[in-house]
Amino acid sequence: MKTIKVMTVFGTRPEAIKMAPLIHALEQAPDLESVVCVTAQHREMLDQVMEIFRLKADYDLNIMQPRQTLATITTKSLVGLDTVLEEAKPDLVLVHGDTSTTFAGALAAFYHKIPVGHVEAGLRTFDKYSPFPEEMNRKLTGQIASLHFAPTERNRRNLAAEGITDGVLVCGNTVVDAIHTTVRPDYVFRDPTLQGLDYDGRRVILVTAHRRENYGEAMENIMRALRRLADRYEEIDIVYPVHLSPYVRETAAKFLSGHPRIHLIDPLTVDEMHNLMGRSAMVLTDSGGLQEEAPSLGKPVLVLRRETERPEAVEAGTVRLAGVDEERIFSMACTLLDDPAEYAAMAHAVNPYGDGQTSRRIVQAIRCYFGLTDQMPEPFRP
Repeated sequence: MKTIKVMTVFGTRPEAIKMAPLIHALEQAPDLESVVCVTAQHREMLDQVMEIFRLKADYDLNIMQPRQTLATITTKSLVGLDTVLEEAKPDLVLVHGDTSTTFAGALAAFYHKIPVGHVEAGLRTFDKYSPFPEEMNRKLTGQIASLHFAPTERNRRNLAAEGITDGVLVCGNTVVDAIHTTVRPDYVFRDPTLQGLDYDGRRVILVTAHRRENYGEAMENIMRALRRLADRYEEIDIVYPVHLSPYVRETAAKFLSGHPRIHLIDPLTVDEMHNLMGRSAMVLTDSGGLQEEAPSLGKPVLVLRRETERPEAVEAGTVRLAGVDEERIFSMACTLLDDPAEYAAMAHAVNPYGDGQTSRRIVQAIRCYFGLTDQMPEPFRP
């Protein structure tokens, strides 16, 4: 029986986190051969995840450069992947989500007439410029892919509305698989700031804010709201692992540095971030991934964006859309800090994103696609 060669292509920290459990599942399938190619769109942050999850790249394009643009990321990935695909000749290319690496990986595979599997397919805001460039990356990838691994039923419906109905599986999100392996009650932080926090006697608020569409007034509004929260509540600590983007770091320093209860720290490794999330009271974020991860840990999330391509969590009650208005962010955070009933309603809502079995479902679907089994997995239902 022929072994099917499956190549995973990714380049950023969030992609690596979500692809890690799937790669391990592929490695355990006796009739599949796993090949890993990284573009290293984010070099240092990617390497940390690779080490923590014990992933090894068979091909490393190492494209990252100072102040890289979307055009350089896409073109360098596309050219590099052209050579890799010619040499490796995979039977299937798996890409994840919505990065420039995702789109370039799908396009490169298309040029080589290699089928594409899109992990985390079908997310939509229906605004091509928000999130930018992610919304168009995921839509274009969806037009190329043959297999669409949709986390939720809503994602499946989004694909169907675009005429994509073949090769679609509702399977949950692999990030839930990943977080089940990293969060531990006996975890000891390596970061000295995290070591010094009192997680039992005080309330820790985890913040991430880095999206391009929030640059400018929106980012400054977010920072002002955070400062007001720290001023109002003496019993909270705000922990903000600041993205490596020069703009984000400069803005965070301008508005938040010097406050005794706001801790600006360097980006965290995935195990540090997951365990910090697990011990925090709530999360304020403009990240996509944290909207899925925090509900797995029973943590309320306020989304610092005008819209979200993950409305399932809003409907389930685990996430609320705070937007980028200073007063709205401040007011919604105050409600959760002041009203135990409001907090409990969010903390105890059902996670709509997965049950920890997503990678297994994807592997079974791949085997079915290539005729290695005739049984498709049961779809994920919350």
